[in-house]
Amino acid sequence: MTTTLPITKRGAELLKAELHQLKTVDRPAVINAIAEARAQGDLSENAEYDAAKDRQGFIEGRIKDIEGKLAAAQVIDPSALDAGGRVVFGATVELEDEDSGERVRYQIVGEDEADIKQGLLNVSSPIARALIGKSEGEVAVVNAPGGEKSYEIVAVHYQ
Repeated sequence: MTTTLPITKRGAELLKAELHQLKTVDRPAVINAIAEARAQGDLSENAEYDAAKDRQGFIEGRIKDIEGKLAAAQVIDPSALDAGGRVVFGATVELEDEDSGERVRYQIVGEDEADIKQGLLNVSSPIARALIGKSEGEVAVVNAPGGEKSYEIVAVHYQ
């Protein structure tokens, strides 16, 4: 049984772009660097050769990683969702901290897309897990490493 990994349409496009860059630009460049280093002669003390081989290993590993993720991806287009105000993967959620009154806005995304500074919240994070399935107006209690926090769900958008 293959496990599927949820990813937004935007996240899948970013991974495909990175894969294209690795295969068409980075891989050929490192192959040329290895060839140039070999042409210099003795490889046993050739730092450029060692660095190029290390870089090649990283590139090949990343290509394999991205291809695996894309093969297992379940691409979800948030704009095509209609969950009736419920928080689901891909939804953008506006929250109000019940203690401070501070408002925040997060989109719930896959692991590879997550960037809290840009408001992209990993679906497996404590806050996302507390929000999934809740609706506008409900309160989500988050058991975070810093202690328990309560957020009111002000709005849910699918864009």
